[in-house]
Amino acid sequence: MSAKSERQNNFFDVCRNCRSSCCRNARPPISSKRKKIIEKYVEKQKVPVENPFVQKVYIFLKENAEGYCVFYDKKTKKCLIHPVKPETCVAGPITFDINMQNQKIEWYLKMEKICHLAGVLYKNGEILTKHLKSAKKEIFRLVRELDPEALKAILTIEEPETFKIDEGNVGKRILDKLANGS
Repeated sequence: MSAKSERQNNFFDVCRNCRSSCCRNARPPISSKRKKIIEKYVEKQKVPVENPFVQKVYIFLKENAEGYCVFYDKKTKKCLIHPVKPETCVAGPITFDINMQNQKIEWYLKMEKICHLAGVLYKNGEILTKHLKSAKKEIFRLVRELDPEALKAILTIEEPETFKIDEGNVGKRILDKLANGS
């Protein structure tokens, strides 16, 4: 399976029947590189969304009046930019934190009560292991590409109703980025 098609692998059967939505009030962080990839995709595929980004301390996708991502199609319950969607969207329902005290990246899984897919993953260790591997790859890409202020800002976002499933080395370059802003 190619890297592109692996990134596009999804859980639509579970997510299509979900009553909650990870696409609502999510504000996934976007690196400058991911922003360009999304812009190119939107233009090429003629996705009918203009000016989809918000720039605060970090870049994220705009939301509509109901709080849904501007790329969320309520009819199909699918992402209009699925092949190039943000790394945290691909990684979900796995999230992360960087613990500066022990210098580790910590991996968390959302609770089933807020994400049915998390329950499916938790109950099937083989699928969880495979998805965690993919999530780590996506999140590390994001963490490497974000500027220091953006990374620090997203690390302050609370992730309630999650539990730790793994931890690992974060790498000197990322630790230096957080400590020194470079």
